Amino acid sequence: MVDSSKVPISGSASGEAAASPAGERVWKAGGLEPMPIRPLPEAPPSIHILGPTVFLVALGVGMGESYMWPRLVLVFGPDIRWLFLIGVTLQAIVMLEMARYAMATGESIFTGAARIFKPLMWFFFAVAILVYIWPGHVSAGAAALEEITGIPWVVAACVGLVLVGVIFSLAKVVYNLLENLLSIMIGLLVLGTAVVASMVGNWSDVTSTLSGMFAFGYFPQEAMSSTWFPIVVGSIAFAGPSGMQQMWYTLHLRDSGAAMGSHIPKIRGLRHAGNEEQMPSRGYMFDTSDPEEMRKWKGWRRWVTFDALLLFWGVTMLVTISFTVLARAADRNSPDVKALIEAGEREAALSAMSDTFSSVGGPVLGTVFLGFIALIGMNATLGLFDSFSRGQADMTYFFVPGAKKLKMSHLYAGFLWGLILFGIGILLFGPADGPSQILDVLAFLSAFSMGAYCVVLLLVNNRLLPKPIRPKLWTNLVIGFGALFYLGMLFYSLIRFGVVLD
Repeated sequence: MVDSSKVPISGSASGEAAASPAGERVWKAGGLEPMPIRPLPEAPPSIHILGPTVFLVALGVGMGESYMWPRLVLVFGPDIRWLFLIGVTLQAIVMLEMARYAMATGESIFTGAARIFKPLMWFFFAVAILVYIWPGHVSAGAAALEEITGIPWVVAACVGLVLVGVIFSLAKVVYNLLENLLSIMIGLLVLGTAVVASMVGNWSDVTSTLSGMFAFGYFPQEAMSSTWFPIVVGSIAFAGPSGMQQMWYTLHLRDSGAAMGSHIPKIRGLRHAGNEEQMPSRGYMFDTSDPEEMRKWKGWRRWVTFDALLLFWGVTMLVTISFTVLARAADRNSPDVKALIEAGEREAALSAMSDTFSSVGGPVLGTVFLGFIALIGMNATLGLFDSFSRGQADMTYFFVPGAKKLKMSHLYAGFLWGLILFGIGILLFGPADGPSQILDVLAFLSAFSMGAYCVVLLLVNNRLLPKPIRPKLWTNLVIGFGALFYLGMLFYSLIRFGVVLD
């Protein structure tokens, strides 16, 4: 392989690869090292079981889908769900555009941001540390487990964190292990909640939940209050994965070997770090002037589109419909549930829903419901800990001087165990979600990053990719709308009501 880092390049952004003086064809993109031209592998069949999307589903199907949206439906009625349809559809399109750069180059979107302007990447590095180090998800899942087993939630959460670290450290290839684990857990969650919802709900719950997704324009006056407007906006932004989770998806695509990611070595567990191949200092580009290569690229786009529309959009939608039906059934059987949900008493509301289902279908049904909440907490913990460690290791390896002396697997393990030890310390001595004084700031940063990554996407895909594979106009308009929506609603909420997203 020719190292073109010290070779002057005469390439341009005209859609044609350039030749370096060393004779290797390269693609120049932004201010970093050019990308050598390599062949694009054949795409697998478009229709498949589960792919890298399982990570986004695991991260996205959290308290937003299981609690925030059912809460809005109980307060404002099922017609409010048209906003969920807008939010999750927007995120599916963002997901496809994140995939475009990662699959074309084998690089993460973080590297793409650095090719535009390095401080952009460091912004996301800092936001990840500020927002995602708090062990809130594992504590929520452990609390549900305590209801079932009686094991104190702090003990279960600490044991769970150590278990996560051991599992990832022993894995031969972290991605393969995690995809298999999450596939099983997501399958249990989707099928289980659908079955329980069919047992406790009725046909009217289902039809009104579905028809509410098409009640475009419905927005009750009360939703414009300082109490509810920030929550409504936050729920739309968090329909599906929120914060930086879409950006981490590009790293999972790479490790899955999608398109040009097949040329990049995979992250191994700490025990197998010695087997890791040398990580290249940049990604690769394929020859977009070759019709055969473009045929293969279209195959990869069909593959990832199936992931986005059927798996991500469909699974997320199905889970939130199931939880909405569950909440409405609990509301019918126990007025306490609605009062607790309206008051924002999340844990008490979930416990009350469990009691309601127990009274209707027996103790087993209530236990199963809490089991789903625990499962959501474990899904999110596995996904978040892996994604955070993966993202921070990627930025450190490529952009911190001297970091390349270590293997990517060592950096990954360092961030992972650092996160685990910090999480255990917080669980034992501090609030799991983070210091209350800075919660608003963290929420602001999480939502702000969503608007910021839409801007980054527009710049990266339209300035760094060859013309034949750049996004179409309508796609750019949707991503531009996303940037205006996330940032506009966030600042409007902040200025009008003096609060930020919940």
